[in-house]
Amino acid sequence: MNLLYAGFSDASIARQLDIGHRTVQRRVQRLMDRLQANGRVALGARAQELGLLRSAHRRLHATGAVRRPLRPPSAPRHYT
Repeated sequence: MNLLYAGFSDASIARQLDIGHRTVQRRVQRLMDRLQANGRVALGARAQELGLLRSAHRRLHATGAVRRPLRPPSAPRHYT
């Protein structure tokens, strides 16, 4: 659900979860039926209303959308 809410496509979700594209489509459809949502956007809104999603910060890290830099940005180094 979090990958879907983060905006990933069915194909991308399938690759990340190592399942088939069609399996993702069926699961999304089942979720829409269960939560009585008539589209993907409505599904995300309904899931958020019901508290089914992790917080935005945790969700972005879980999907790999946010990565910490190796070191903080600094002034350019001059090597001699």
